[in-house]
Amino acid sequence: MAYPFPGMNPYLEHPELWPGVHGRLIVAIADYLSPQLRPKYFVAIEERIYQTTGDDKLLVGIPDVIVQKSQTAINPKIPNIAVATPVVQPKTVTVPIPEIVKERYLEVRKVGTKEVVTVIEILSPKNKRLGEGRNAYETKRQRVLGSSTHLVEIDLLRVGEPMLVFGYGTQNDYRILVSRAENRPQSDLYAFDLQDIIPSFLLPLRTGDSEPLVDLQSLLAGIYDRASYDLVIDYSKEAVPALLEADAAWANTLLREKDLR
Repeated sequence: MAYPFPGMNPYLEHPELWPGVHGRLIVAIADYLSPQLRPKYFVAIEERIYQTTGDDKLLVGIPDVIVQKSQTAINPKIPNIAVATPVVQPKTVTVPIPEIVKERYLEVRKVGTKEVVTVIEILSPKNKRLGEGRNAYETKRQRVLGSSTHLVEIDLLRVGEPMLVFGYGTQNDYRILVSRAENRPQSDLYAFDLQDIIPSFLLPLRTGDSEPLVDLQSLLAGIYDRASYDLVIDYSKEAVPALLEADAAWANTLLREKDLR
């Protein structure tokens, strides 16, 4: 089945599907760019690893207690000795379990020197909410922005707090940031919404080199087909995370026109 949305497919943002989408898109971008960048550059798939406990704090939960009146009972084996019964009854609680998180990203490097020319990041849900995931990414982001390396930051998730940029006050569903080292602090922000086509952009390289056009829309449609997401997604149900009322009505009309609902 053909990719049903003109831009981003909100059903791919489902927490159960997004890790697979993220991984496939990383590989698709790498495979698309590699033959175009030869023989001067190559694309490396790298991995960021950190430990997180999710949304829980790094504290073991202390249960509330129920204090009852002291009671006594007679020990049948030892006559005339009263034994106190427990006065505090425990509750079942959940403690935060450390989780090792691995997030993949791309580096475009020069052949020979292996110098990192461009970093390509696709944001994950953990990058967009408070916690170790965001801290780890923001540290990496600041290091890149303070260097001579270009940054491409792709945000295809509606939920969470967008990464910080200045001079842009409108909230859109999705964003692509292209930050060229030689132009900083100015950068190019492609902001778009659910009903828009995902914009294409030129991959920044060293001055004078031919820059390939990255068509995320086509790449996303390609992995949708290869991964058979049409067999996995139930379009009769609402998208998760939920859409705004106007977008939900638009999506409903679109899916009905395509006989998916």
